[in-house]
Amino acid sequence: MSKVDFKKELKELYSPPKKFVIVDVPEMQFLMVDGHGDPNVAQEYQDALEALYAVAYKIKFMSKKQLGKDYVVPPLEGLWWAEDMETFTSNRDKSQWDWTMMIMTPGWIDGEIFTSALEAVRMGKNPAALEKMRMESYNEGLSVQIMHIGSYDEEGPILMNLHQDFLPGNGYKENGKHHEIYLGDPRRVAPEKLKIVLRQPVKRL
Repeated sequence: MSKVDFKKELKELYSPPKKFVIVDVPEMQFLMVDGHGDPNVAQEYQDALEALYAVAYKIKFMSKKQLGKDYVVPPLEGLWWAEDMETFTSNRDKSQWDWTMMIMTPGWIDGEIFTSALEAVRMGKNPAALEKMRMESYNEGLSVQIMHIGSYDEEGPILMNLHQDFLPGNGYKENGKHHEIYLGDPRRVAPEKLKIVLRQPVKRL
């Protein structure tokens, strides 16, 4: 049985260069959990990740066993926003951040499998954020993205450049939430070697 690796199948979306590029992101399906607060200290954030990974892997195994379709579980992703967007660029006040953490799920996974996976995880570990989880489509469309290599706290200058220079200088404006894709595990990779896709949905002025 062949195994689909979406990072390779959708290389344009998961492996951008270290400069701003325009992409057209197709509608995709995700497991999602919403929350608020500093991801470094908020228990709500840790609970969300625990639930997401538990269900994502349960769905993967069900897909392989029931549908004969195997795949590599895609990386963790996050949508980030706040009432004052300067908390992302200049003062980086993470306690003010709202977020949706998510993991992409293949389009062939339907609501019945999702519900079965939830129930199986509930009967097992039953993570705290399980009841907050949903599976839904997300359509970003036209977006600007860049590969950032380094720590999360070094994103600020890149985002300032994006919003203050690149977008207005090229005739674009924001059209959705800041999006990050985490290609490295911070528990195993040194901060200076982390790879993070930074994406911003846009529309033309």
